Amino acid sequence: MTFTLSLDVGGSGIKAMVFNESGEPASDRSRIDTPYPCPPKLFLEIVHELVADQPSFDRVSVGFPAMVRHGHIYRATAYSRAVKSGPRDPELFALWNGYPLQERIADLLKVPTLVINDADMQGCAVVTGVGLEFVITLGTGVGTGVFNDGHLLPHMELSHGSFAGTNIDIAIGDAQRKLIGNKAWRPLVTKALIDFETMFFPDKIFIGGGNAKLLRQEDLIPGCEIVPNTAGLIGGVRAWELAT
Repeated sequence: MTFTLSLDVGGSGIKAMVFNESGEPASDRSRIDTPYPCPPKLFLEIVHELVADQPSFDRVSVGFPAMVRHGHIYRATAYSRAVKSGPRDPELFALWNGYPLQERIADLLKVPTLVINDADMQGCAVVTGVGLEFVITLGTGVGTGVFNDGHLLPHMELSHGSFAGTNIDIAIGDAQRKLIGNKAWRPLVTKALIDFETMFFPDKIFIGGGNAKLLRQEDLIPGCEIVPNTAGLIGGVRAWELAT
């Protein structure tokens, strides 16, 4: 039996858990608050600390909040900040941009490693494999993933498109939600869902992330389903099938 260590990397916390090949938990979850600033060297130290609390595993899946191409990190918005929800720090941005995280974690843990975007990994846990399926995660920032007939498409930072005078990542991100309050935030989420539906005409929209629980049924559009935040970890098992 193959055991997978899943790492769900977020702007608020970094979580780790081991699953068997059926996607059933084989350990308790470990979690560490995301420190700021968090350069790559410190991030690898946190991974090493999290793994120390976990049983043995055969491979690693990492969902990271950034553009991920061939295991390299680009445009790491959250991890390019010296202060949570603060402005981009040029030095941190440069350290993360192009960083070969997949290779570094594989070297650290000595097992095959897969690094993909965190919204993509959540999607791997919930998509049905039928038609065009769109995933949006509402957390510190806003992540997106697109699947067609069960195949994960190359990651695109769709939340960075123009929206409400800024972009979706900022307009419905956690910092803005706290600033304007949930009552004003929810209609913006609804508008973003409508815009995505207009662009992609998906068969299904899955909404995950820590702030998804703040939405009410009336805030959703037809075809939407809110998924548990645990999908960010569970998706690490199926990611090896859908994302490779």
